Amino acid sequence: MKKLFALLAISAVALSSVKAIAQDDKSKRPSPPAKVSQKINSGATITIDYSQPAVKGRTIGKDLEPMTGKVWRTGANEATVFETDKAVTVEGKSLPAGKYAFFTKMNADNTWTLIFNKVWKTWGAFDYESKNKDQDALQVNVKSAKASPFAERLTFNVDKSGKVSFVWGDYLVAFNVK
Repeated sequence: MKKLFALLAISAVALSSVKAIAQDDKSKRPSPPAKVSQKINSGATITIDYSQPAVKGRTIGKDLEPMTGKVWRTGANEATVFETDKAVTVEGKSLPAGKYAFFTKMNADNTWTLIFNKVWKTWGAFDYESKNKDQDALQVNVKSAKASPFAERLTFNVDKSGKVSFVWGDYLVAFNVK
């Protein structure tokens, strides 16, 4: 009986360990992790670490973030992290080297507000308005364009020239980093 109890206890521990490891595997999430990194012409390395939500037939701005006028984590799960190893300019405005939560706000006039917030280790944008808004390092506005083709999953790109862009559904948002 003691052997049977010991065997059951060992089995329970082994199964719970496997379950815990599986929960830590971010690649199994519905919005899997992604990362893009590029050394741009100015010499800075830009890295964007994010999760890729999928549209899945929903309507962005109605059934799916971002909602017009509301701050979005620009991804899913943890806030998207924008990192630069050297001071840069974003659309001509200074941004010191460091890690930032990258939030965006889709505006009604076809512009997007890009927000680089010093509190980079956070879940989503839920605390932004109440706790973190005063930690913004930079905000800039850019115009969006129509993406072609439609992007089922949120995807970021950084090219050597310093053009950073993301596509999400039929939205294309791009900005210049130098």
